[in-house]
Amino acid sequence: MQELKAKLRTELGRGVKPLRRGGFLPGVVYGEKVPSQPISVPYKDFEKVYREAGESTIVELDIDGKQFNVLIQDIARNPIRGDMLHADFYAVRMDKVLRTKVPLAFVGESPAVKNEGGVLVKVVQEIEVEALPKNLPREIRVDVSQLAVLESRIKIKDLLIPQGVKAIGEPNEVLIIVESPRAEEELEALKQAPTAEAVAEIKTEQEVKREAKEKDKGEAVEEKGAGKEPTAKV
Repeated sequence: MQELKAKLRTELGRGVKPLRRGGFLPGVVYGEKVPSQPISVPYKDFEKVYREAGESTIVELDIDGKQFNVLIQDIARNPIRGDMLHADFYAVRMDKVLRTKVPLAFVGESPAVKNEGGVLVKVVQEIEVEALPKNLPREIRVDVSQLAVLESRIKIKDLLIPQGVKAIGEPNEVLIIVESPRAEEELEALKQAPTAEAVAEIKTEQEVKREAKEKDKGEAVEEKGAGKEPTAKV
């Protein structure tokens, strides 16, 4: 289990800026029977732990000598630089089943792609699971080498789910598929048509900045923990 040391903090709202400049990441810890508490963690230490644990693996959070088993949640980032601005830590009960999302790790090489020119389409990047906190996996591996022919696919029911973990969702839901290569005419038509990515970009940079600013301003309110709903359902 990854470990991370933290300290209670009194800096709130705009007062966290000097904290960030000093190499610390402001955050808040909350959970069942755990009142919301504003904390700070060393930025570099958090970065390392987050890289290893992600948002689906339990981390031991030491706050001034008191330990909590937590999931890292809701990372706020600077919309321009991409660096982290704030993190939530959800304290869990180790004896109670959690429902949360776990990323899929696609490994291997598809013969249908390599030999037949197929197009690998990752329909789903993560799935929802239920498990005791100690059994939550960092990721679930999906071996695409089993995709041997065009139009072959991998569904939820085909996954190798770790013991003690239950996948939530329709067993026949498609996670990844090898589509047949498109003709040049189809590709040209696709280039002319608006894509989902293009539509998503309608959200302007100004809107992103405003959301980040509102997040920063509302930090003090969030830290009160009133009515806060965690991502992980218990």
